[in-house]
Amino acid sequence: MFTFYKEIKYTSAYLIPLCCFIGFYFGGVFTWLTVIFSFIITPIMDALLPTSDKVSEENNKDYSILYDWFLYLNLVWVFGLVIYGSYQWMNHTYATYESIGLFVSLGLVLGTSGINVAHELGHRSNKKEQLMAQALLLPTFYMHFFIEHNRGHHANVATPLDPATAQKGEYVYTFWFKTVIFSYISAWKIQMKLLKGKFFSLKNNMLLYHLIYLIYVSAILFFFNEKVLLFCILSGIVGFLLLETINYVEHYGLKRKLLPNGKYERVQLHHSWNANYTFGRIILFELTRHSDHHYKASKKYHTLEHQTSAPELPFGYPTAILCSLVPWLWFWVMDKRLS
Repeated sequence: MFTFYKEIKYTSAYLIPLCCFIGFYFGGVFTWLTVIFSFIITPIMDALLPTSDKVSEENNKDYSILYDWFLYLNLVWVFGLVIYGSYQWMNHTYATYESIGLFVSLGLVLGTSGINVAHELGHRSNKKEQLMAQALLLPTFYMHFFIEHNRGHHANVATPLDPATAQKGEYVYTFWFKTVIFSYISAWKIQMKLLKGKFFSLKNNMLLYHLIYLIYVSAILFFFNEKVLLFCILSGIVGFLLLETINYVEHYGLKRKLLPNGKYERVQLHHSWNANYTFGRIILFELTRHSDHHYKASKKYHTLEHQTSAPELPFGYPTAILCSLVPWLWFWVMDKRLS
């Protein structure tokens, strides 16, 4: 029974898309329920629930098919909510505050149930899981993340070569522009290197992604309308900005040493910020144990450990995200923690 609890606890991640569904169904103040859950209720739960300094005893390290299915079911949540939300937008007249709440809420789902789960599946060697990862990135128009994250970010993290690593004193708002633009460019460079410069190739995934985007947009216009497309695009933007804000938080100000041979030192535990807050890490499939993930990216989420030698954020991800949006506050909190 205790082992089953260690598995089933990850269904807590479904509370985010569930809140979004409730918002679309009931409207009114419920359209902001996902935002309230993510940035008010979750930090409160993080503050109330006990944390442990134990490294590996909190999670069940034995493999269970349930761990994989908890991830796979997010395909239903993500595309189900995109379709249901599109239907609601087309057939209901929402007030301005409701529409804003809904596209922000759907964006939070696309960033968590979508990109975050795609991040986990994208590190798997199984081709079907890799396809699932790319599919989950579609609604945010961020499929290039599959290429750049694995082959670019993980190789260059905590160096000036990585557009997804924020430097000390860098504003999150300027970071957004840098990482969105240069991560996209980096993905193209990686793709062209893999293809040895051959642009027109069936193996050019970057080209394929843009074709898929065209089909996706055309499908929304065919089955719904222009207003729905606008809301879907806005939700996608919220989703990838959530990702990049998390990137900002995860590696802010951390640097790898440049060695005499011109290469950077191997990625170590202290090159990522850790956040071992119980509720927040569970609903994000252990993403907040980011130091262990970067140290050994092949580890599945339920086996990630709390590394006591890693630098620790003073709060969980939701609070960190809100704090980063107020730069002077973020710098005041974080800069003194950098060596």
